[in-house]
Amino acid sequence: MLETSLSQLEQLVGDLVQKNLELTERNAHLDGALAQAKDENESLQLSLMEQEEKHGATAARIQALVERAGGTVNA
Repeated sequence: MLETSLSQLEQLVGDLVQKNLELTERNAHLDGALAQAKDENESLQLSLMEQEEKHGATAARIQALVERAGGTVNA
């Protein structure tokens, strides 16, 4: 009986070690995916800021052209 219990315990420990390895690999994969997502998010935020600056500059140019043409535009 003791031998059976010991054998079962060895099997359980082996299963736990295997599961730990799988989870460690999955965690490393998720860490990589998270880092990539953070980089992509940062790039998208920078792109958005650049687009907002361009749109602001375009709006200012349009406003100036309208004012030169003699009209006024309320934003």
